[in-house]
Amino acid sequence: MFARTIRKTLLAALVGLPVLAYAATPVIDVYKSAYCGCCEAWAKHLRDSGLKVEVHTVANPSDVREKMGIPNNLGSCHTAIVAGYAIEGHVPAQEIKRLLATHPKAKGLAVPAMPAGSPGMEGPRKDPFDVLLVQNDGRTTVYKHYN
Repeated sequence: MFARTIRKTLLAALVGLPVLAYAATPVIDVYKSAYCGCCEAWAKHLRDSGLKVEVHTVANPSDVREKMGIPNNLGSCHTAIVAGYAIEGHVPAQEIKRLLATHPKAKGLAVPAMPAGSPGMEGPRKDPFDVLLVQNDGRTTVYKHYN
């Protein structure tokens, strides 16, 4: 009887783990202008990768970039905030997941400009691009290179 109760309890816990893991995933708040379609495509990429996203239309997304301390030369068309990190531009979901798993001391990640072939910028052309880790002092290092 006792062993059966333990098995039922373990089974219930295992079945509930995916729900708890999703609930523990922080929300990514995306700040974009009303006129940018690629921002919506990037948000869809994040959702399709299992991330929770809330999109906020703002008059000037660069205000959020400035508030988060991301240098203007790293700017793109949208800025997101997740778990205290800034995510600037078309950063792939897997790099955001890695950032959240490793918690580096940094301001966040950036993909400057809008490289063809990056998430949300898919099309016939695919340019190489770097995901940059933005250090607290504003310097950057390559977090991941994409071909």
